[in-house]
Amino acid sequence: MSRLPRAFFRRPDVLTIARELLGAMLYTRLDGVLTGGMIVETEAYAGPEDRASHAYGDRRTARTETMYQPGGVAYVYLCYGMHAMLNVVTNSDGIPHAILVRAIEPRVGIVAMLARRGMTQPDTRITAGPGALTRALGVTTALDGADLRGDRLWIEGPAGSVTPSQVTASPRVGVAYAGPHARWPWRLRVSNSRWTSPAK
Repeated sequence: MSRLPRAFFRRPDVLTIARELLGAMLYTRLDGVLTGGMIVETEAYAGPEDRASHAYGDRRTARTETMYQPGGVAYVYLCYGMHAMLNVVTNSDGIPHAILVRAIEPRVGIVAMLARRGMTQPDTRITAGPGALTRALGVTTALDGADLRGDRLWIEGPAGSVTPSQVTASPRVGVAYAGPHARWPWRLRVSNSRWTSPAK
C-alpha cells in the first residue's frame, strides 16, 4: 500500500473523508520503532460553521493555526492538558476542517504499543479512544503540523475500503457545549469492530 495522496485530504467534504479514512492504515515511525493499525473510528469537524470545532466562527489561535493549513497535515493538541488528540486536517488553505482519529485496530509494533501503554497483554483498551491510540503510537504535540505523507507519521490506503453499510454514525463525544451541533451524527465507526471506543 502507498501513502494517501495530498488530493485525498484536500477535498471539501470533511464527512466523506472521515468515512473513507475508515479501513486506512495509520503509522508512526519514532526513534526507529514502527507502530500502526487500521483506522476504525473517526469524528468530523467542519470548522467555522461547526460549534463543536476549535475553529468555530473562524477563531484563530496559536493552537488552531495548524487547522488552517492545506489538508494533509496532523493537528495534534492536548485535551485536559494531558491527552494528545490526533486530527487529520482536510480541505484547502484557510478552511479549518479536521477529523479526529478516535480508534485504530492495532496491527504493527504491538509490543511497543503495550510498553507505551503500560500494558502486558493486548486487549481493546490499547488503542480504543483518541488518547489511548496516541499513547500507543507515541504521538505527542511535537507532531503538530507534521506532513501525513512524511516519515514519522503517515496514512496509507486503501481509502474507502469500508462501505457505507458497514459504518455506524452517531453523535460526537464530549461536545455538549455545541448545542444542536452536538447531535450531528458525525462520529463514524466500523460497525463490526471490537476496537472502537465505548459507545456513549
